[in-house]
Amino acid sequence: MSTIDQQFIEYIVKSLVGNPDDVTVERIIDEKGVLLTLTVNPEDLGRVIGKRGVTAQSLRTLLRALGTKNNARYNLKIVNNDDEHEQYTVSSDSPIVEAVNNSTDTTVDNASSLAITTRKELAELDDLDI
Repeated sequence: MSTIDQQFIEYIVKSLVGNPDDVTVERIIDEKGVLLTLTVNPEDLGRVIGKRGVTAQSLRTLLRALGTKNNARYNLKIVNNDDEHEQYTVSSDSPIVEAVNNSTDTTVDNASSLAITTRKELAELDDLDI
């Protein structure tokens, strides 16, 4: 059963993306508050993050407003699972993009390294409080 915060994020993100059936929001409660993990189709990741991370920051701002109403602290984690061998996680908790390479192949092509660099820059912009 999904809670109001999960439904809230799902509704907004499904309105933005081209593949709304691939949107999932998982909810975890820990000592820092409520962590919502958002997973979308890899083709829609750019739409969810937005230029310079503006859309992702707006989602976090809306969650902050919902948290004020519900007396809770929310964090939104946007997960990119575009490649079966590599997983990149863009989180609001830290400006670092973690890359987990599950393959034994040590070569990384230029497109992957450019994607990693771009995600790191987006994650750094995501943590700015403007």
